[in-house]
Parts: sequence; structure tokens; C-alpha cells
Amino acid sequence: MNALILRKPEVIAYTGVPASSLTRLVSTGQFPKPIRLSARAIGWLRSDLDAWIEARVAQRDNQRAAA
Repeated sequence: MNALILRKPEVIAYTGVPASSLTRLVSTGQFPKPIRLSARAIGWLRSDLDAWIEARVAQRDNQRAAA
């Protein structure tokens, strides 16, 4: 497994989702949950973020096709 873990500032830059929205999306289950790295550190798997982005693109494409 070649997993890359991104910390919050990197996640914000990678996805374009602001910090306040990131927190809300995670709490409502609309964004991948972070993994605990240590007692005071969390991160996200880039593969989870890639899957989330792909799902958003597919959702957009499905909405266009239905229109």
C-alpha cells in the first residue's frame, strides 16, 4: 500500500474546500473522515479525497445528463 496522508492545510489546498466547510462536511458525513495520526494530529488519505472528488464530478455529470 502506497498511501499518502495529507494534513488539513494540504486538504484545503487540494480540494478547494474552506476549513469551516470542511469541518461541517465531515460532521455530516459528506466528506471523508480523517484518520488519527497521533494524539493531536489527523490527516486524510489522498485516495479518499480522490474518490470524493470523482464522486462530485460524477454527480455533476449526472445532473447535466438529466437536464
